[in-house]
Amino acid sequence: MGIYAMDFALKFNHSIFSTPYPPKPSPKCRFLTARCSLPLSSDGAATGLAERPWKVADARLVLEDGSIWRAKSFGASGTRVGEVVFNTSLTGYQEILTDPSYAGQFVLMTNPHIGNTGVNFDDDESRQCFLAGLVIRSLSITTSNWRCVETLGDYLAERNVMGIYDVDTRAITRRLRQDGSLIGVLSTEQSRSDDELLEMSRSWDIVGIDLISGVTCNAPYEWVDETKSEWDFNSDGRDRDTYRVIAYDFGIKHNILRRLASYGCKITVVPSTWPAAETLKLKPDGVLFSNGPGDPSAVPYAVETVKEILGKVPVFGICMGHQLLGQALGGKTFKMKFGHHGGNHPVRNLRNGRVEISAQNHNYAVDPASLPEGVEVTHVNLNDGSCAGLAYPALSIMSLQYHPEASPGPHDSDCGKNFFTTPNFDNLI
Repeated sequence: MGIYAMDFALKFNHSIFSTPYPPKPSPKCRFLTARCSLPLSSDGAATGLAERPWKVADARLVLEDGSIWRAKSFGASGTRVGEVVFNTSLTGYQEILTDPSYAGQFVLMTNPHIGNTGVNFDDDESRQCFLAGLVIRSLSITTSNWRCVETLGDYLAERNVMGIYDVDTRAITRRLRQDGSLIGVLSTEQSRSDDELLEMSRSWDIVGIDLISGVTCNAPYEWVDETKSEWDFNSDGRDRDTYRVIAYDFGIKHNILRRLASYGCKITVVPSTWPAAETLKLKPDGVLFSNGPGDPSAVPYAVETVKEILGKVPVFGICMGHQLLGQALGGKTFKMKFGHHGGNHPVRNLRNGRVEISAQNHNYAVDPASLPEGVEVTHVNLNDGSCAGLAYPALSIMSLQYHPEASPGPHDSDCGKNFFTTPNFDNLI
């Protein structure tokens, strides 16, 4: 390390601002010369200075296409690999963080300002955060909400979830829309080279991985939490008879259970591997196959369970449950280019022509052309025409690709009717 002198001269002339021509030197012209010496490191940076009052880029997002995005970190540190998807919701980042359907994925929020409402203990959709990481444009430096109990950064750090900000989320979103969902590696470890992280992204794949086994419950349990009045949109459901529902937990969200409970359902939640025979022994009024993460073709055991239950009791599927029902009926599923993630997806009900703005989160869809005769496509996504709902009245089957409980999202899909409490199946949708 050497000592280098930096010389500079500051010249100041009051008359230069009052005349249109360069002034001649005069005694009024004052010169100030300053000399300072600072030790410099081998790379030319000055040492011995106070720490910068702002955070510098200390993280990288390396995508499998070779692009490298430098950003600032918050939450946990380390290195993670996952599939990068974008979510177009304007609010509800806490519900998104705790949606088990995001297991194995980095969620990029297209809304640029995130964290301004902090987090609370009421809006969690599951027992923990299952997503691999959060990617945002701007992290709010302050919180402003009467329910806030801690900041987003502290919340993620406590749950060992990585986050990055000050990255061009718009440019990444355009890349994902053009090329499709990409595998990426998020890292704060400076010891890892860009080439090493790129190799990690290219050697991992989310297709064919059973992600449901990592998010389902370990044992059956009764849902006993009451639905609070501010979240209860049903005005007369509690006066009806109680219906017994078995809910298969493929990554179920709490608000799905709250909505069923608000209509007078008594719910038993069971693991994804729960035998169909045990479910039928309980003589339920209906069975719910919940949402969940990943590839439905990677969980053939779940498809077999669905097959064994079909025709014996009424069934309803949401998201992953919808896809499993499609496969159980003999149809096929396929991976979409970049999926549907957000709270502003228009869906048309083909039975009545009604258009609903829906909340969605999935990367796979049912191919309607592969479904057998008698299965009706009841809803379509108006953005791309994909299948958003099925019905098979002969076997009392109904399913939706989107989230009718909409947490977060609009409540267009809440029509005041419920699958297990509506006596006439033809009026369900």
